[in-house]
Amino acid sequence: MPTDVVMPQMGESIFEGTITKWLKQPGDTVEKDEPLFEISTDKVDAEIPSPAAGVLTEIRSPEGATVNINTVVAVIGESSGEIATADATAAGQPIETAAPDGIDTVPEPQAAEGAAPAQDPESIRSSPLVRKIAKEHGVNLARVRGTGSAGRITKDDILGHLSQKGPSKAPAAPQVPTKAQSGTQLPAVSSLIGTVQPLTKMRAIIAQRMKESVTTAPHAHMVYKIDMTRIARLRERERASFEQRHGVKLTYMPFIAAAAVQALRKFPIVNSSLIDGQIHYHANIHLGIAVALEWGLIVPVVREAEKRSFVELAKTINDLATRARSKKLTPDEASGSTFTLTNAGVFGGEYGTPIINQPESAILAIGGLRKEPVVLTDDDDNDTIAIRSMQYYCLGFDHRTIDGADAGRFMVEFQGALENWDKPIE
Repeated sequence: MPTDVVMPQMGESIFEGTITKWLKQPGDTVEKDEPLFEISTDKVDAEIPSPAAGVLTEIRSPEGATVNINTVVAVIGESSGEIATADATAAGQPIETAAPDGIDTVPEPQAAEGAAPAQDPESIRSSPLVRKIAKEHGVNLARVRGTGSAGRITKDDILGHLSQKGPSKAPAAPQVPTKAQSGTQLPAVSSLIGTVQPLTKMRAIIAQRMKESVTTAPHAHMVYKIDMTRIARLRERERASFEQRHGVKLTYMPFIAAAAVQALRKFPIVNSSLIDGQIHYHANIHLGIAVALEWGLIVPVVREAEKRSFVELAKTINDLATRARSKKLTPDEASGSTFTLTNAGVFGGEYGTPIINQPESAILAIGGLRKEPVVLTDDDDNDTIAIRSMQYYCLGFDHRTIDGADAGRFMVEFQGALENWDKPIE
């Protein structure tokens, strides 16, 4: 019997989802619990597993479609049978699948790789961007093998074809000089230049949340420069044995998380939320860890961080970040944080001025770690210059609830926890 595939409810407050990618196409064999399609909600991006084994016989909701929960989006049968997709008719019309970016598509090419039938490039299933690249490089699209939905030629297909075959004739437009011509390696030019792309579901949500935050909370920022030399030396000394014992790499993040938890416990106003004119002092510290994804940003949450050991923090942070990047988080794991850490220095920046993750009252941005000369003063007031591992930290806080004095006290506690680290890391 056919099995309906429905849009799942990814959390109590979620009532719809956007299909961002079909991982299988009509006619493909699928196993039970094998990833079938990807969705994006206002909480999380996730892979949805197949509810049954069989053959995907029908896709009813194309990529880019936003549908309500419990809506049938596909059908799995016992054999291939009649394969169809959304909007296919019994009148023999060509089967079409909407492109991920929402642009119109046209019937797929019938020619195999290497053949060159007299076929209008506009009649080949591809996007305007792909056709533009083909025209600029003199490529006959009938020679390009499409790996997209129903044979659609994607941007990766045309770029891959160019890298293997090269242009089939002189380019239609002047090209950037090659390495041989210029003597230097030029950076790759993004194929997005000159195009207009719709916001993805996740990008639209991020835009909405950031705008709401800056219009809701009067942001203030405080920057501290912290000597991380003690932490850096401890990490270098213990990293190999730590990974061997616990199965995760020893990064700086669990040190920073533990120090933040210590400071939050001492100054609970920083772990509060202003809701409906009342300050809510949270009973637990639910630590958000911002994770940059290729397609956006997500904040997995270490729940009850104050109850976790150093090793538990390290393992949990690593697990959440890994599953965030592979779209394996549940909505509950990406919501409900009370304080957030964001690593603004991962690309080498000195520090960032972060936007608060509402309804939290504060967010801490981690700057780049670098060695530099520092003046040290001993107990006898003698000054020396030494090379130290220094790092900027910027606290962004809601000035409605947190005064500068509260922010300063919090940062002094946080700084002391890192510069005078004395906790076990077992």
